[in-house]
Amino acid sequence: YENGSFAEQTRYSVGSRPCSVTVGDFNNDTRLDIVVANWDSNDVSVLVGYGNGSFAKQTRYLVGSYPQSVAVGNFNNDTRLDIVVANWLSNDVSVLLGYGNGSFAEQTRYSVGSYSQSVTVGDFNNDTRLDIVVANWDSNDVSVLLGYGNGSFAKEARYLVGSSPYSVAVGNFNNDTRLDIVVANYFSNDVSVLLQYGAIAYEIAYASGGGSSLQCVVIGDLNNDSNLDIVLANYGTNNVGILFGYGNGSFENQIMLSTDSNSHPTSIAIGDFNGDSVVDIAVVNYGTKQVGTMLGYGNGIFTSQTSEGISFDSRSLAMASGDFNNDKRSEIVIAYEGRDNVDIFVAYKRDSFAEQTRYVVGSYPQSVAVGDFNNDTRLDIVVANSGSNDTSVLLGYGNGSFVKQTRYSVGSSPRSVAVGDFNNDTRLDIVVANGGSNDVSVLLGHENGFFEKETRYLVGSYPYSVAVDNFNNDTRLDIVVANGDSNDVSVLLGYENGSFAEQTRYSVGSRPYSVTVGDFNNDTRLDIVVANWDSNDVSVLLGYGNGSFAKETRYLVGSSPYSVAVGNFNNDTRLDIVVANSLSNDVSVLLGYGNGSFAEQTRYLVGSYPISVAVSDFNNDTRLDIVVANSLSNDVSVLLGYGNGSFAKETKYLVGSFPGCVAVGDFNNDTRLDIVVANFYSKDVNVLLGYDYIVFVKEMMLITGDGSRPQSLAISDFNNDGLMDIGIVNSLTHNIGIFLSYGNISFTHQLTHSTRPYLFPCSMAVGDFNNDTQVDIVFSSCDSDTVGVFLGYGNGSFGNLMPYSTGSNSTQYSLAVGDINNDTILDIVVAIYDNNNLGVFLGY
Repeated sequence: YENGSFAEQTRYSVGSRPCSVTVGDFNNDTRLDIVVANWDSNDVSVLVGYGNGSFAKQTRYLVGSYPQSVAVGNFNNDTRLDIVVANWLSNDVSVLLGYGNGSFAEQTRYSVGSYSQSVTVGDFNNDTRLDIVVANWDSNDVSVLLGYGNGSFAKEARYLVGSSPYSVAVGNFNNDTRLDIVVANYFSNDVSVLLQYGAIAYEIAYASGGGSSLQCVVIGDLNNDSNLDIVLANYGTNNVGILFGYGNGSFENQIMLSTDSNSHPTSIAIGDFNGDSVVDIAVVNYGTKQVGTMLGYGNGIFTSQTSEGISFDSRSLAMASGDFNNDKRSEIVIAYEGRDNVDIFVAYKRDSFAEQTRYVVGSYPQSVAVGDFNNDTRLDIVVANSGSNDTSVLLGYGNGSFVKQTRYSVGSSPRSVAVGDFNNDTRLDIVVANGGSNDVSVLLGHENGFFEKETRYLVGSYPYSVAVDNFNNDTRLDIVVANGDSNDVSVLLGYENGSFAEQTRYSVGSRPYSVTVGDFNNDTRLDIVVANWDSNDVSVLLGYGNGSFAKETRYLVGSSPYSVAVGNFNNDTRLDIVVANSLSNDVSVLLGYGNGSFAEQTRYLVGSYPISVAVSDFNNDTRLDIVVANSLSNDVSVLLGYGNGSFAKETKYLVGSFPGCVAVGDFNNDTRLDIVVANFYSKDVNVLLGYDYIVFVKEMMLITGDGSRPQSLAISDFNNDGLMDIGIVNSLTHNIGIFLSYGNISFTHQLTHSTRPYLFPCSMAVGDFNNDTQVDIVFSSCDSDTVGVFLGYGNGSFGNLMPYSTGSNSTQYSLAVGDINNDTILDIVVAIYDNNNLGVFLGY
């Protein structure tokens, strides 16, 4: 009825053991009729429809032995539908031509393969005549019978597929106007795709490997080429397989992603677990009782599996993913066998770095910087070698590796290097602070990654650090140098041709070892901050915007500050400072007030004798993180930022001997930042490529009640608040449970709707059965010969149970919802196995 209620079922007798059904208009009265294949009585039943939802008594037609599958089509181009039946035991198909009045001629049979299991039709050779394809269970092939257009068919052509093909379907998979075939192979755990080029030409079996025991298949675009790919969970071989689609119906050979030994993956979900808009993979590993994640790079490459934060004791029945808190990251929900709950897990992104790759440079490398020196969009590296008085330039390939170094002479004992375009020719140049010769070397760059001979400019005594920026707002880069022995900084204003004016010097603290720049008072004028090693403080010099600076203001930090960097650590639009303190083995963070002054320091432990610090967002969460080079412990410390000015505990990564400088950049163009370290004693640089991994943390458990044993779930918006809610079938407590979402991965307590006296609900579906735009629920009770409907009020509550009997002793094989009588109201059809008939519930 239009209010969502249903009339009592009408049942129609058919033959013995009906096992396949389809519909068509067999008498050309624009009213749908039904045809059923009856396994045990070796016939088909035709029930002519009256167009009001009722049907005439069956008419039966003999076919072959054990008809297993039925399909319809117009085989003789007479505008009348015909029938084809796959006969399992007689290894043939029966074709019954229709007279157009609802009756059919006697069968004509055509031999096919052994144990014909499934049949469908299509025009495979584009001659406007329908053809037949049959999946043959025992002979492991399909039979194609081309039609002559007069109701007769050519002898079969057979094509090998996988083991025990169970079902066949057709479609145009490569957009070439020709129908292709897909077959589900029961025992080989794979699907076969057969492409045709004017005729069926060959079959491609996408097997998951010997003994794979395929458990799950999902489809999605994993490499952003707009072509669908296939992902397989290979239980037996402990891996995930990916078949990349070319968009023409063909696929690359399967690549395997290991899920580790004895993992036995059983279920897969795909989603964006780290919020980078790239598809990732989650896999349930039954053997190791974990969920593993493989993060995608967007090009079909995935990280190795990580399994963090989620384990279970019971085998999972289902895993699904969705964004429950609107944070643009997918969460996962897992239901288990033998447990009375479902669990919701939230994905938290973590970063890590691959094992180091080392590259030989000059003697005693002291400093490192990055830039694109040859304008190929790939980052390169430059290193200041204090022992060999030169710089090493290593051009990048864009995949995280680098060519052999090219070296350029500079001054005596170069201590620091920076890059910038000093002559405005769009090519990066190099500046080096030479501690032994008290000057800086400027090397102008060419577009091919090579550099001119140095030009030198005097600065203070023992320059230790150099930085570049535009201090006087003239579109030309300037230089600032921290002079370690003269306790000052030198500022050299740049000319447009890449040359520089004489220095202007400003006093700072004792032993300034590091300098950097930033706008600390939000006046659009650049300021300077210097780490003073001997006075245990930092000096801040506010800029006037004309290339001159105010007198320093000093702030205490840790013991022997060696390096300084700046960034907005608490997302308040104000720059903050971080300092590496070499003797206290920590970093100091000073949060800025935005007026050029800073709060007192907060300190975080790192490795032994940290002498270089840099900042960047390593885990793509829009919060700045810190990396520190620890020279005596031969490692780097990474401290992830919380975005409120505080930081997590360090994570350490081994590098070379006595790392003296650290810099960051994306060296392999994967949108994830990498680290480069200059190692003083091992005379090389380390490159650590960054990658993300996901930790799944159980956010909450949804309790479904003692002994409830949830069997099925559905996700929908039951209360019209735009948030996804969860519906659960609790089989042993005989109810439907509803969890309404608050939108922040929290849910109300379960609201239950009893299915009693109709016991053991085992499946559910949703739909709008009374056309009120609200979501309703229908469930099947597999023990009580009943289906039940709960009408939704749109506020998360539901009306009283409305039961519909399917008859005594009627085991329900399946339930489907659809508008079968074209009245725009949803109806329910139940296939009843025991009584050899169909139950139709028409909606009013």
